[in-house]
Amino acid sequence: MYEVAIIGAGPAGASAAIFTAKAGKKTLVIDSDQSITKRAWVENHYGVEGIAGPDLVEVGKRQAVKFGAEFVQAKATRLTAGDGFITIETDQGTHEAQHVILATGLFADLAEASGVRTKPGTEPRIKTVIDATPEGKTSIDNVWAAGTAAGVSVHTIITAGDGAKVAINIISELKGERYVDHDVLKTS
Repeated sequence: MYEVAIIGAGPAGASAAIFTAKAGKKTLVIDSDQSITKRAWVENHYGVEGIAGPDLVEVGKRQAVKFGAEFVQAKATRLTAGDGFITIETDQGTHEAQHVILATGLFADLAEASGVRTKPGTEPRIKTVIDATPEGKTSIDNVWAAGTAAGVSVHTIITAGDGAKVAINIISELKGERYVDHDVLKTS
C-alpha cells in the first residue's frame, strides 16, 4: 500500500509527488497523460526563462522519480474509501493508498464518480471543480484536491505551488507535526 497516491502528473500532481517522495513517503502517481500543460508555452513562471509545457511536465516527473515516486500510466475511474485507506480503480487495475490527492486539472469526472463533493468553477471554461478546504481536504476523509481541479487558478506556477501545499499538509498529518522541507546550499 502507498502512503500517498496522486491522480494527475501535471504541475500540481508532480509538485505534490516531489514533496511526498522527498519526505520519504511511499508515493504513486497515476497519470492519464491529459495535462493541458502539454499544450502550453510557459514564460510567466518564476525561475524559468521559457519552457515548453511538455518539457515542464517531463522535468517535474523526473524530479519526483529522483526522490522515489512511482508512476503508472492509467486512467483512474473511481475511488472507494476503506478502513484507513482509499482504493483507486483504474483502467489498468487497482491500487491502495492512505491518502489520495486529486490533481486532475480540468477534469472533475473522477471526483463526481467517487462521491466527492464538487461545485461550479470560476475560471474561464472550467465548469466544475472539487469542493476543497483551503488545506486541500475534500468531503471524503483522506481524499485531497490540488491545483485547477480544486478551483485554483490554471496558471502552472500557482497549481504547482498548490500541489506542494497540499503535499506538505498530508506529510504533516502523517508525521503528527508540521513538516518543513527546506534544503540549504552547501558551501565548500
